[in-house]
Amino acid sequence: MSTEESLSQAEQAELDRLVSPLAGTDDQAIEGALRPKSLDDFVGQGRVREQLSLLLKSALRRERTPDHVLLSGPPGLGKTTIAMIIAAELGAPLRITSGPAIERSGDLAAVLSTLSEGEVLFIDEIHRLARPAEEMLYLAMEDFRVDIVVGKGPGATAVPLDLAPFTLVGATTRSGLLPAPLRDRFGFTAHLDLYAPGELSLIVRRSAGLLGVEIDDGGVEELGRRSRGTPRIANRLLRRVRDYAEVRAGGIVTRDVARAALEVYEVDELGLDRLDRAVLDALVRRFGGGPVGLSTLAVAVAEEGETVEVVAEPFLVRNGLMARTPRGRIATRAGWEHLGLVPPATPENQSLF
Repeated sequence: MSTEESLSQAEQAELDRLVSPLAGTDDQAIEGALRPKSLDDFVGQGRVREQLSLLLKSALRRERTPDHVLLSGPPGLGKTTIAMIIAAELGAPLRITSGPAIERSGDLAAVLSTLSEGEVLFIDEIHRLARPAEEMLYLAMEDFRVDIVVGKGPGATAVPLDLAPFTLVGATTRSGLLPAPLRDRFGFTAHLDLYAPGELSLIVRRSAGLLGVEIDDGGVEELGRRSRGTPRIANRLLRRVRDYAEVRAGGIVTRDVARAALEVYEVDELGLDRLDRAVLDALVRRFGGGPVGLSTLAVAVAEEGETVEVVAEPFLVRNGLMARTPRGRIATRAGWEHLGLVPPATPENQSLF
């Protein structure tokens, strides 16, 4: 069944409403419009959307600021977009910063002291907050107050500063690195999961309409299937396939055009990109399928160990192409076969074949 056939009339009408007003507008004006503006427009993450909707509607009816919200999950799934939607649904201003940007407690105090009542503060990569700022945030989240230390040495005094009630939205890709005292102060926590290909197809269709890209069902499905479960990647691939179509295919994206374009951009049938294949190829061809340590594997592909661990490994492991073991990384049967090779039946990895 094609994507078009799987859409109900109501869903198709909603897509038309979303994309038609902006079709033909210049790309620079549209880039921001690719982000949904409300929970109703947000595709996927159905349970999280339902829970957030209850949280926000309850807060609006009680005329109170909602509980603080923690969003976790891999990059590109919509954590920043959800923060923007929360502010929009509340009709409140949004202040955006990131954990690495707040190096001292004074930096955080400067941000918190200028928040207006009901404002939404979004801290991306909140697990990377400096320890002094993190400890200041505990009191701010719980009592809407911070203590400003004036002076030094024995004569130093703490001056309490009351804050306007605000809602903190924290986002993290490494929830395990959050200290328990900080995690426990969030009234609502949600984990964003990777998207199904059908959900990504809806996102591609919506974005294509906003960008004015002519694309058929086959092109939509091909992009949705190769986008690694991530809307950010789906939108990025759509723009690159659009470029290819405009130059070499008369501007129309079909399944064949999408496949040809993705081959140029080194995205294979499973959605593996250059780094993914380099890691898998090194693991199989250079190290006989492993086991091999992370640092050795990173040197083999000329990347940092953290890049391999955070960017490439999660997708390879989720797709059953490699595995992490106490002795190191090993390639599975599927990993060997994806490279067109026959896996050896060695005692170390025989159980994974």
